Amino acid sequence: MPDPQPDEQTSMVPEGVEVLPRGVSLEGVVRFTDVAVAALESAREEVDALNVYPVPDGDTGTNMYLTIAAARDAVERAVVEAGGPERCGVGRGLEALGRGALLGARGNSGVILSEMLRALARRLGSATPEDRAALLMAEGMHLAADAAYAAVGTPVEGTMLTVARAAADAAAERATDPDARTRDVVAAAAAAAREALARTPDQLQTLKDAGVVDAGGRGFSVVLDAAETALTGRVPPTVRTRIGTHHIPVPQLRHDHAAPGADLSEDGPAYEVMYLLDAPAERVTTLRERLAGLGDSLVVVGDEELWNVHVHVDDVGAAIEAGIEAGRPHRIRVTHFAEQVAERAVRREGRAVVVVSAGPGLTSLFTEAGAVVVEGGPGRRPSTGQLLEAITGCQASEVVVLPNDPDSVRVAQVAASTAEQDEGIRVVVVPTTAQVQGLAAIAVHEPGRAFDADVLEMTATARHARHGAVTVAARQAMTMAGPCEPGDVLGVVAGDFAVVGQQLDEVAAEVADRLLRGGGELVTIVAGAEDPDGAAAARLAGWIEEHHPLADVVVYEGGQERYPLLVAVE
Repeated sequence: MPDPQPDEQTSMVPEGVEVLPRGVSLEGVVRFTDVAVAALESAREEVDALNVYPVPDGDTGTNMYLTIAAARDAVERAVVEAGGPERCGVGRGLEALGRGALLGARGNSGVILSEMLRALARRLGSATPEDRAALLMAEGMHLAADAAYAAVGTPVEGTMLTVARAAADAAAERATDPDARTRDVVAAAAAAAREALARTPDQLQTLKDAGVVDAGGRGFSVVLDAAETALTGRVPPTVRTRIGTHHIPVPQLRHDHAAPGADLSEDGPAYEVMYLLDAPAERVTTLRERLAGLGDSLVVVGDEELWNVHVHVDDVGAAIEAGIEAGRPHRIRVTHFAEQVAERAVRREGRAVVVVSAGPGLTSLFTEAGAVVVEGGPGRRPSTGQLLEAITGCQASEVVVLPNDPDSVRVAQVAASTAEQDEGIRVVVVPTTAQVQGLAAIAVHEPGRAFDADVLEMTATARHARHGAVTVAARQAMTMAGPCEPGDVLGVVAGDFAVVGQQLDEVAAEVADRLLRGGGELVTIVAGAEDPDGAAAARLAGWIEEHHPLADVVVYEGGQERYPLLVAVE
C-alpha cells in the first residue's frame, strides 16, 4: 500500500538536479548496500564462528549482517517514499543509509559498523562539484576510522578498529595519485584490510590462542570487498581466517555443549545491554563515564538527539538507570550470555504466526487469532531485529510471518533467513502487503495441518483478497489517478492511488465498487483512528448491502493511522 502522503516526500527534494563528483550517485549507494548484504549473508556463519573476542557468543557476523541489512532497507524505503530515484537523490539516500544503520545496529560490531557507515555517508553527502571523487572517498574512510575509535570506550588493537585504520591509511595514500579513481582507492583499502586482518592474531592474544583472526575485522573486510565488487565487478581474493590447527571453541558454544548456567568468560560481565537513547549531546559524555565504570565493550554512537548505546555489564539496572539520567532510553535489549547459549539448546516445537499490526484494534484481532504481534504501520515500520526477536522468542519450530506492508516484506525475509540459519527454525514469509490480507490469511490458519499445506492455504487466501483503502492527501501531488490537493480524499486499489475525490463516502463507495466488480462473497471493512466511532465504516457497509446485496459485510475497529478505512473483498 502506498504512503498516503507522497507529496510530503517530494516537497523535501530541492529544486534542480544534484551536481556531485563523478562516482557519487544514488545508484552506487543502492548497488553497494545490495552487494554488502549479500556478501555478509554468505560470510555470516564463518564470521560468527570466528567470534572469540570480546565475548565468544558467536553472533558478530549476524549482528553486522543485520546492521547492513537495516541500512539497505532504509535506503530502499527512502527511494520509494520519495517517488523514485530521481526524486530521492543521493543526499537523501546517504542520509537514510546512516540513520538506518544507527537504528538497526546490533551488538558491539554492528554499532561500530553503523558509526563508520554514518561517518562515510556524511562526508559523501557533503560533497561539492569541486571535490575529487577519489580524495573524497579517502577522506570519508579516514573519518569512518576516526569515528570508530571515538565510539569505543577503550579501543583495543587487533580488532576491527585496527583493520579500519589500515584501510583508511591505504585509501589516503592511493588518493594522492591525481589519476586515481574511486575504485582504485576502495580496492587499495580492501587489500590493506585483508592484510591487517591477517595480522590481528599477533596483536591480540585471545585470537592467537583460538587460532583465528578477529571476527569484527573479518566482517569489515567483507564490507570493503563488497564495495570493491560494487565498483569494479571484481571479486577480491579469499582470505585465510584460521591459523595453525588450533581448536575453534565457538561452534561448541553455539550448540548444546555449554552448561546452561555458565558464563562465556571467566572474568567478563555477564550481560549485554543495548538501547536507543533520546538525549542532548552534552549529557552523553557523562553517560559514557558512568557506563565505562560499570563494564566493558562500551560503544556509544549517534549525534544531536538520538544515540545507540551498547555495553557489557553485570549490573543491568545501573546501565539502564544511567540512560534514564541522560535522557529517554527505548528499544532496550538485555542479553544474558549464558542464557543465550542455553536458549539455543531449547527444544522448539509447534507452529506460530508472527504478524505486523498497524493499529490497536488490529492487534487485538491478530492476538485473538493466536498470533505473535509486532507493532508497525506507516512511519514506524518494524526493524529486522524486532521481527527476528519475535520469530525466535515464540519458541516454535515452524513460523509463518505476515508482514502486511510492502516495505516490511523484505525486512521479514531477512529476519526469516537469519532465524533459519542461526536457530534452525523453519520460517516462511507470506508476502502480504496490506493489513486486510493478513486478516484473511490468519483466518484460514490451521496449526493441525501440515506446514506446507497451511502456508499454501494462507498464501492463496491472502493473494485472492482484493484490497483497497481510503486516505486524505496532506499536500499537493501527482498520483496515478491524477493531481490532488491538500484535503482531497484518495482511494487506493491494490496498492495504487486509483480515485481522487472530495467526499470520503463517495470515494469509499468507488473503491468498494471497483473491488467487487470481479465478484466476491465477503467484504471486510476496518475503521481507522480517524473514524473512531466507526460511522464512516457503517455507512460504507450500508452502501455495499444496498448495491451488492449478495456480499456479506463485516466491520472491525482497527485503529490504524492515516487510513480511515481499509477494505478487502474475498
